[in-house]
Amino acid sequence: MSSTFEDQREPAGFTPEDLGRIHAHARLAPGEIAVGVIVGRTAEYFDFFVFGIACVLVFPSVFFPFETPLNGMLLSFAIFSLAFIFRPLGTTLFMSFQRRWSRGTKLTMAMFLLGSATAGMAFLPSFNTIGGWAIGLLAFFRLLQGLAMGGSWDGLPSLLALNTPPERRGWYAMLGQLSAPIGFLIAGGLFLFLRTELTNSDFIDWGWRYPFYVAFTINVVALFARLRLVVTEEYTRAMEERELAPIGIIAMIQRQGYNIFLGAFASLASYALFHLITIFPLSWIALGTTQSVDELLGVQIIGAFAGIIGIIASGLVADRIGRRTTLGTAAALIGVFALFAPWLLGGSKAAQDAFIIIGFLLLGFSYGQAAGSVTSNFEIRLRYTGAALTSDFAWLLGAAFAPLIALGLSTRFGLVAVSVYLLSGVACTLIALRVNKALATKE
Repeated sequence: MSSTFEDQREPAGFTPEDLGRIHAHARLAPGEIAVGVIVGRTAEYFDFFVFGIACVLVFPSVFFPFETPLNGMLLSFAIFSLAFIFRPLGTTLFMSFQRRWSRGTKLTMAMFLLGSATAGMAFLPSFNTIGGWAIGLLAFFRLLQGLAMGGSWDGLPSLLALNTPPERRGWYAMLGQLSAPIGFLIAGGLFLFLRTELTNSDFIDWGWRYPFYVAFTINVVALFARLRLVVTEEYTRAMEERELAPIGIIAMIQRQGYNIFLGAFASLASYALFHLITIFPLSWIALGTTQSVDELLGVQIIGAFAGIIGIIASGLVADRIGRRTTLGTAAALIGVFALFAPWLLGGSKAAQDAFIIIGFLLLGFSYGQAAGSVTSNFEIRLRYTGAALTSDFAWLLGAAFAPLIALGLSTRFGLVAVSVYLLSGVACTLIALRVNKALATKE
């Protein structure tokens, strides 16, 4: 049976000398690993948030001018989901590249593909210029983003989790998650700056392309920050000692495939909330008249700082009560928040702002420990591949279709659809955590 979310045992099969070398890495490496994780993953989140924000502010006018604003957003969100659908395929494909060549080669290919796909969108002609080809190319670049995201897994979060003192694992687990609100801060700040400094016509004509250009530069910086770690002899040796290497996907599924879905569902409440706080409110406000999109972007930037506070708090709490209990507590809080979501988002400007700030705070608290569900549940030799696939399916099941489903159902049945979506994620998380606890008891 697999280890539990709270497992803090040393891996079996190591001699005392081996364990001594591993603990030497633990004393030297955690802070440096954390920096590499934050810088590297910030680039990935930036790319995805740029696309998500553009789905609301840009793509309906540029690629779907023949549709109503609502339908244009829904079609944009459908393309948005493609990256998450193709992400597991990217993981599988690039794992084979790593087995054939090296971790550094795989990471370089993935990050250049991610940056190139995002930057390529900046050069896309509009629908009025080349017709349906524009939509097809947008969808093609989006699925390339998904393949690249799957390939960008470098194992550093797993190495960080394994190379930290047991009593500080909650703290170090949350550090890599800080890249999500940081990525949103950069993406949201760029769009807000462009919208306030340019006329609407200039923004739609060419201004929106700038964040997509910037993506390539950010990805290059992130690539070198990560290569600085993953290709060095010290970290290569640490990866080998911890058996953090890719294995065949079929072997992974046959051995502990159930853990992929158990881990994915265990963090589903967090992933369900992710795009309902960052992307969906933009679409809802853009279609309404309560406040301007620029005002909401400003509030979301403040909310991102609240998310950082929530993530830091999750690390402190998890080290006191355990990661599994923290995830369960966060899910319960999201459930309470879901009950008030329709009233907040459908209310006054002050109520909508409260929805954003509280939502980001809860997102940070829950997402801060979501990585624990993808690093602690596998045998050591399966952890590298298992953690990557679990993360892929958590995004696919919880976040991929959230903006599309929430906007489509809310416009037809009201904002109660947001409550139902969040509560379904909460139920999945609590059930998965309960199942994991039951399985652990039988070990």
